[in-house]
Amino acid sequence: MRALVQRVTEAEVSVDGRSLGSIGHGLALLLGVTHADGEREARFLAEKVANLRIFDDDAGKLNRSLLDVGGSALVVSQFTLYGDTRKGRRPSFIDAARPEQAAPLVEAFAGHLRNLGVPVTTGQFQAVMLVRIHNHGPVTIWLDTAELMQPSPSTHD
Repeated sequence: MRALVQRVTEAEVSVDGRSLGSIGHGLALLLGVTHADGEREARFLAEKVANLRIFDDDAGKLNRSLLDVGGSALVVSQFTLYGDTRKGRRPSFIDAARPEQAAPLVEAFAGHLRNLGVPVTTGQFQAVMLVRIHNHGPVTIWLDTAELMQPSPSTHD
């Protein structure tokens, strides 16, 4: 799974002029799913996001998490995060999971965030959405479970 995480003062998602939901202070998450992803990746990434220390403390340092600040999350599925532009000028989306696999995993990710105590609003899967994001900082972080879940190299031989 890949997530583009943006710290926001507010965010909203709408379809055909109808608001599906909005949040105030928190995180806007654009979420992509690939073929190898499953429940394990959804749970891991939700825990990472909820505990990622990208909010200011009293000294102005990035020391607080979404849970610490009582923020909300806007989760929007985005298969284009798996766009491959290495060849030609048109991205290939062959690495993006099919909707029947991706939709339940996006929902599982949102569910794990909710279980951790994060209020969550989601977009509409496979819809053309308008996402309004007021990035604060700006703070934008890229998370990829394929990289994050790899064992750390040993410092000892």
